[in-house]
Amino acid sequence: MSVMVATPQKQLPAWFTAAVLAASAVLGVLGARIFHAGVVGVVVFLAAYTLIVAAAGFGVEGRRYGTDRFMTSMIVGAFVAAVIPLLSLLWTVLVQGWSRMSASGFFTATTFGQSMANSVTGAGHAVVGTLLITGVAALISVPLGVLTAVYLVEYGKGKLKRVITFMVDIMTGIPSIVAGLFAAAMIPMINQALFGQAQFKNGFAGAIALVVLMTPIVVRNTEEMLRLVPNELREASYALGVTKAATIIRVVLRTAVSGIISGIFIAIARIIGESAPLMITAGTTDFYNYNIFQNQMYTLPVYVYNQYVSGNSAEAWAGALLLILVVVLLNLLARWIAKRFAPKGEK
Repeated sequence: MSVMVATPQKQLPAWFTAAVLAASAVLGVLGARIFHAGVVGVVVFLAAYTLIVAAAGFGVEGRRYGTDRFMTSMIVGAFVAAVIPLLSLLWTVLVQGWSRMSASGFFTATTFGQSMANSVTGAGHAVVGTLLITGVAALISVPLGVLTAVYLVEYGKGKLKRVITFMVDIMTGIPSIVAGLFAAAMIPMINQALFGQAQFKNGFAGAIALVVLMTPIVVRNTEEMLRLVPNELREASYALGVTKAATIIRVVLRTAVSGIISGIFIAIARIIGESAPLMITAGTTDFYNYNIFQNQMYTLPVYVYNQYVSGNSAEAWAGALLLILVVVLLNLLARWIAKRFAPKGEK
């Protein structure tokens, strides 16, 4: 009786992946140096890594394990291809903008006298304008979006619900410049009717433009969070004799509050960097303006654009870095809120 002994599967050594990464990196650097383009270097690095891993895997480990190693390299390559531009962007903005942003006067001075020699200028008025306009937009969008989502999930039915859902879908994909044109056309008409004076550019018009962009995001996020609340919780509340309105406030919204609040912060981070609608509605100024209803108001996205166009690249990079830091802070705050207020057992 003969006994068949399985031959051991050949495998590539443990140091193979590290060696291939090093060799591919060298080839990528050479490609970037030869063609004077970093993109070429990244493409050469990814192609060399994938081809070497695939050839060695099929040649040594066979078809099955070679295919597995090849697909793994493709997934890793796709991840690297997505992360490298992001890291490059963050590093470039940090290097280019940190020195100017950390200099004295950036958060307090304005752009007044920027063309004069030895003048101290900054983006203080743009920071104030961004906070005021974004804050007013959030004050309008949050209750409007949350209440609309509550209606769609808890009360809506029939044609009206379909119409509202369709309009929210349209507003979600509307270009930001269209929102700016809408606010620029509507606000002067309202001012003319109420105050007898049509102001074509002010901070409130910019806030309305951001409301058009932020509201559908809040509606969609809140709607999804409310749908995640189990119906058993609602039915248990109804069985105890609690009214539907009280059930929504005390049970449904409390259960979904972490996701709703985190979604609101993400929506704020989405609109805080908009420049096109604010250029049309809020305008520009070289001075502080604390009245959102009167005169033009500067914002950080418009500040970055104007500084770049004027040739002041250091100020533009500093404004871009500040915007990125604000967005990162809002996203971290959203994650903390989602974890802090999450129902027990879901943290």
